[in-house]
Amino acid sequence: MSLYSVVVPVYNSEHTLNELYDRVSAVFDTQLHQDFELILVDDGSKDNSWGVMEQLHEKDGRVKIIQQARNFGQHPALLCGFHYVNGDFIITMDDDLQHPPEEIPKLVKVMNERDDVDVIIAKYEGRKHNLIRRLGTRLSVYATSKMLKKPKDLEITSFRLIRRFIVDAIIQMNVRLPQIGNLLVLTSNRIINVPVKHDARKYGHSGYTFRHLVHDLLYDITTNSAFPLLLVRDIGILSFACSVILGLYFLIRYFMFGWSVEGWTSTILIVLAFSGLTLLSLGIVGEYLMHILDEAKKMPNYVERQKKL
Repeated sequence: MSLYSVVVPVYNSEHTLNELYDRVSAVFDTQLHQDFELILVDDGSKDNSWGVMEQLHEKDGRVKIIQQARNFGQHPALLCGFHYVNGDFIITMDDDLQHPPEEIPKLVKVMNERDDVDVIIAKYEGRKHNLIRRLGTRLSVYATSKMLKKPKDLEITSFRLIRRFIVDAIIQMNVRLPQIGNLLVLTSNRIINVPVKHDARKYGHSGYTFRHLVHDLLYDITTNSAFPLLLVRDIGILSFACSVILGLYFLIRYFMFGWSVEGWTSTILIVLAFSGLTLLSLGIVGEYLMHILDEAKKMPNYVERQKKL
């Protein structure tokens, strides 16, 4: 009999935690008949999530709870939970019940049938996310497929079933602000999708705003790819080539036909365009330098305030 570790980042979810526990325990006790542990990581919640987590821990010793000192984000919270897993397999899922626990057996069934698979990532059927979240997912899928050279039809979501050795490898990585999906792709190429249901959010609203979308996308690009630097380099080469060609053209035209170049407006526009490009280039280089500086500081990805295991 295998032990499954279910790791859930928690943020302002006092209304869903009891139902989440009831449904997860019902799946393992009555459907799978497998041992499990539920690891809840409070990521700086502002409501009574920690109080509810304490009640669940007292009710069932299989529930481990960890409270972080502040909100560090979903991925650091998962990384924190990974340090306390004892299971042969690790399941990650959200706390808002949009990942139905009743879909876990689908992932487990495929994993048991496929010895050649290290990670199973749920692919949502009929997403219940808003337009911004769906747009963000599409952009993320495209960007990661280019940067990490992953299959373009492989969808990365936060509902996953992972073999233990993969999680152990991720824990050993010294990466600031880890993106768990990206780390999985970098760790193994034996990753598949399995279709699952995706429920609508019952309480509150998603914290995945347009600002988060842009921030995550830019972070993914500048930490996993030199594409922006190469793009600016290519624009610079192209611009230099165009300037040489135009210079020769106007020079020949002047000596052969006596035509001079006029156009104060066009000159100003060109100066403004290249000044903007120069500032953009400096900004991109600065972004990379900031990542290097952040890595050099060796700041922790999370800080544990208290835990009950």
